[in-house]
Amino acid sequence: MEIALKKIKIRDLVDEYKDNQEDGVVGYGGRLDIRPAYQREFVYKDKQRNAVIETLTKDFPLNVMYWVDKGNETYEVLDGQQRTISICKYVVGDFGLNYRYFHNLEDDEKEQILNYELMVYLCSGTNSEKLAWFEIVNIAGEKLNPQELRNAVCTGPWLTDAKKFFSKKNCPASVIADKYITGSAIRQDILETALDWFTDGNIVEYMNKHQNDKNANELRFYFSAVIDWVKTVFPKERAVMKSVNWGKLYNEFSKKDLDAVTLEVKIKELIKNEEIQKKAGIYPYLLDGEERHLNLRAFTKNQKIEAYEMQNGICPITKKHYQIEAMEADHILPWSQGGKTTIENCQMLEKMANRRKSDK
Repeated sequence: MEIALKKIKIRDLVDEYKDNQEDGVVGYGGRLDIRPAYQREFVYKDKQRNAVIETLTKDFPLNVMYWVDKGNETYEVLDGQQRTISICKYVVGDFGLNYRYFHNLEDDEKEQILNYELMVYLCSGTNSEKLAWFEIVNIAGEKLNPQELRNAVCTGPWLTDAKKFFSKKNCPASVIADKYITGSAIRQDILETALDWFTDGNIVEYMNKHQNDKNANELRFYFSAVIDWVKTVFPKERAVMKSVNWGKLYNEFSKKDLDAVTLEVKIKELIKNEEIQKKAGIYPYLLDGEERHLNLRAFTKNQKIEAYEMQNGICPITKKHYQIEAMEADHILPWSQGGKTTIENCQMLEKMANRRKSDK
């Protein structure tokens, strides 16, 4: 891993500065990607923006910035995007300070700003080295989230193509999956979700392997297939569906013969069941039958004490006496058979006896 501190004059930074909604923001002779795929839009308020320019005019130091060295003398801004865009916007005349625009300044004032030197760390190395270092220095301003950091490392044609589908405002992925996933496209949440589903959590390995692929069709086709499957198997839209890991269910059950009508009848019944605390868990429960998805209502402390006293501390299975701390509450009639979480349906069992009973 190589980290080099370099002084960058503002006149060089603003050279060939362009801000295009579709293509992004570039500068430094067209060699610096100021707003790469993992970065957020320009969000500085006027006060923050003006403070950056006042710092320059007074020749005070700005905080150090970080650029990713992409090779061939090309770079990306990792940290310092808001300050960089503020500077560029001022120099090209997008706003003024104290009623004076850059082009209204005296020549010596212009030269003072253009010759101002920014302190920039240039970071290069293997993807794993850069990712580890970026995680350490990601401490300034609004922190990059994990997927934004991965994007910073794995830039290339694959990511450029992927962000067109997953990472733009009103992108195709957000349009087709709006009812089924959460998160912000521009903060890379949808891209991260798709990658997590497709790779079973091995996101970095996949992005490293496909970094230089010409397109992200494999991931795009997979994501579309997942959403199409969800719409077919569970056609009725519900707010709780946004909390379901649809990729995992698709990977496990998309080849199964599932009847949407039968599933909908069961969903309606379970939605009304007050014992179920996590309604989103109904969907995986109907496919794999595991009650852990449902976060079923638990017996209260008072219910446990009352049942313990009614039993005189005797476990119905072992027929032995225990302290209450050595016992667990159990449904006499299991939930799956219609049992409720009421004192009448509560019994206290010795912990190991209860777990052996649950395993049967």
